[in-house]
Amino acid sequence: MAVWIQAQQLQGDALHQMQSLYGQHFPIEVRHYLSQWIEGQLWDAIDLENPQEEFKAKRLLDSLIQELQNKAEHQVGEDGFLLKIKLGHYANQLKSTYDRCPLELVRCIKHILYTEQRLVREATNSSSPVGGMMDSMSQKYQQINQAFEELRLLTQDTENDLRKLQHNQEYFIIQYQESLRIQAQLTSLATLPPADRQLREPALLSKRATVEAWLTREANTLQKYRLDLAEKHQKTLQLLRKQQTVILDDELIQWKRRQQLAGNGGPPEGGLDILQSWCEKLAETIWQNRQQIRRAEHLRQQLPIPGPIEELLNELNSTITDIISALVTSTFIIEKQPPQVLKTQTKFAATVRLLVGGKLNVHMNPPQVKATIISEQQAKALLKNENTRNDSSGEILNNNCVMEYHQTTGTLSAHFRNMSLKRIKRSDRRGAESVTEEKFTILFESQFSVGGNELVFQVKTLSLPVVVIVHGSQDNNATATVLWDNAFAEPGRVPFLVPDKVLWPQLYEALNMKYKAEVQSNRGLSEENLVFLAQKAFSSSSNNPDDYRNMTMTWSQFNRESLPGRNFTFWQWFDGVMELTKKHLKPHWNDGAILGFVNKQQAQDMLMSKPNGTFLLRFSDSEIGGITIAWVAENPNKRMVWNLMPYTTKDFSIRSLADRISDLNHLLYLYPDRPKDEVFSKYYTPPLCTQPSFSKCCLTPCWTQMGSLTWTTPWTWRGMWRSCCGGP
Repeated sequence: MAVWIQAQQLQGDALHQMQSLYGQHFPIEVRHYLSQWIEGQLWDAIDLENPQEEFKAKRLLDSLIQELQNKAEHQVGEDGFLLKIKLGHYANQLKSTYDRCPLELVRCIKHILYTEQRLVREATNSSSPVGGMMDSMSQKYQQINQAFEELRLLTQDTENDLRKLQHNQEYFIIQYQESLRIQAQLTSLATLPPADRQLREPALLSKRATVEAWLTREANTLQKYRLDLAEKHQKTLQLLRKQQTVILDDELIQWKRRQQLAGNGGPPEGGLDILQSWCEKLAETIWQNRQQIRRAEHLRQQLPIPGPIEELLNELNSTITDIISALVTSTFIIEKQPPQVLKTQTKFAATVRLLVGGKLNVHMNPPQVKATIISEQQAKALLKNENTRNDSSGEILNNNCVMEYHQTTGTLSAHFRNMSLKRIKRSDRRGAESVTEEKFTILFESQFSVGGNELVFQVKTLSLPVVVIVHGSQDNNATATVLWDNAFAEPGRVPFLVPDKVLWPQLYEALNMKYKAEVQSNRGLSEENLVFLAQKAFSSSSNNPDDYRNMTMTWSQFNRESLPGRNFTFWQWFDGVMELTKKHLKPHWNDGAILGFVNKQQAQDMLMSKPNGTFLLRFSDSEIGGITIAWVAENPNKRMVWNLMPYTTKDFSIRSLADRISDLNHLLYLYPDRPKDEVFSKYYTPPLCTQPSFSKCCLTPCWTQMGSLTWTTPWTWRGMWRSCCGGP
């Protein structure tokens, strides 16, 4: 069902939230009359951080305006006349608003659609027959919202108490002034004749006694009101701390962890809209309570009454300042991380965001953010609050950016679009550590004030670890460092410590995540693949997956030490497989045509029981980024399995895998028994009519000549095929 149809069925607060998405920036009538068109566009395909995408956004804006104008033209009748005028007006309004900034239109509509989907999803979950069995995330969200409602009620209660206290105190001051007036009258009696003084003095004394007795009682009452109010504020602040801990130390940390795993190919970390709405509610509630505490302090100064209230208010003020400081500094985050493998002299981008910037009106005096690259040691010193002023480990060009407020989404962010690392200063390396194991980080820092300069904050945030390279040949090993760090970093760690060894299942999960993301496939690594990789990693022959569940792999085994008998590491071999598959073999991997993770002996065992001409595709053991064809055939002496010399990216840049398989006439069935044309024909390059291609009549002599050869190596056969056919 279309999102808009479901959104119109929302009720209560959800309906109010949905309605608040619309206004002059994007009228709800446009959403209603163009709902199908809006939901049919690829808004997510546009990268808002890339200025070069602006032409796509402009095209969508023009299409939207054209759709509105077409809709207006088709309106008839009296009601249609009014709607025609209104839609035409909206078309002009949107053109005027977004013509110079079409990316803002995309940002606005993406925000609207995302929020509507979330509201519909939440409403569907709550009204489901299994509402009592909501998943843990829905329960967590419900608990957070319930806590916010409790905070709202507590804050409203203390606001009412504060007004009552203020009213009573104002009346107390009036009565106190009355007592001073009576005292002045009594003093003035001394100038009167004794008879007059005796006549008037008793009434004034009685009145003074009554007022003073009332003032004494009322002073005690006011003191009790003040203490009760302070205790209520203490309760509110305790709940605020608890709620803030849930949001900042649980939800935000989990988002950051998802962001880190997304760097390894994990699922996207998700939007920040929900987190921002929670943080803004926190900021609003904290600020309301802070203002209440300040008003209570003003009332105490206005009418000092001896007692513990002064100390209590000082404590409350200190606590609320700590809470808001923690909120502001923790919500200065990196929304879009810089690349974790960073090449010098290459442009890169990043985005930082302040989740409470809009609510605290920080954008009224937009702060500037500065980016600096620092080393692992400098990051450690920074977190220990040691003096690292002006310390950096390199020079970044275009490293200053002003935060911008986007009114349509309510976000305050700084988009660094054209940074470039001009130079890097490396540290002394430890032991066997290579330059591609050295970690840096981008430090983003800013300063701003809130509440009319009442509070000034210096905020800092560190990017995920960055490995700096100067040449593309270093990318492979740098990626290994990043993969290990992203997969095995613990929250709250000292920068940038990771375990030196991990359990094989943990590493396998990280490899599987990375493989699926790089190859862009839902077909991940199977348990059989796990066994193959474990055999390669540990030089083992066991086929039992359980034998590897408690085995550990060290970083050195992963990407320092070469595999036995090879001149490359386990990671370098695995990365070569990913690159080859990503560039040339993706459709065949997705089709299941490539077994891939099979060694030579396994291939022989699998093929010997199959008819001649049966073949399979496996990744080469001996060459990085190679794939070989193993097939079973008769030779003059005996039946045996043959392996072609591996094909690499260089080969496939000349002729594709499918075409090469088509060329080889003796390959008949893809293991176990699928005719090769059934599997690969859809990928064959159509022959050109004017140019002869590799034909059976051409290949037959090759096969005939091969019969007279000594069958020694696969390369001998491949070389004959090349020489007689002129093949690549």
